[in-house]
Amino acid sequence: MAGVDGADGPRTLGEIASYHAHVYYDPATTRSEAEQLRTWIGERFSVTLGRWHDVKVGPHDQAMYQVAFASEVFPELVPWLMLNHGRLSVLVHPNTTNPKRDHQADPIWIGPALAVHAEKLPEHAEIEYAPAPNTNPVLRP
Repeated sequence: MAGVDGADGPRTLGEIASYHAHVYYDPATTRSEAEQLRTWIGERFSVTLGRWHDVKVGPHDQAMYQVAFASEVFPELVPWLMLNHGRLSVLVHPNTTNPKRDHQADPIWIGPALAVHAEKLPEHAEIEYAPAPNTNPVLRP
């Protein structure tokens, strides 16, 4: 069986260096929900919480902040986000050497899918490992 990219076999999990979750919000109507979710994430998970972007940035068509995390965090964080995202949309994608494919072909959407302009992203990039967490979890997920 040929892989999606025409390879002779399936892609391996070793391609994934880390993950990003992009939490989208509307600054006028759902920012407080995004703030609450961010607080809850930081209290429960060893992740790196990125800057607030109240305007479009990069391929993202709506205000958002990024949560960067190691592969080991995925099994608890992603299901937790599924249950706790409220009215917010969350894009979860792997970080491989192809950011365009990561955002366009290989993501998971929690909540309604939104426009992502992957054409603004490169097809080849350095691998992005999870940065050092900037949270200090004190609660259990």
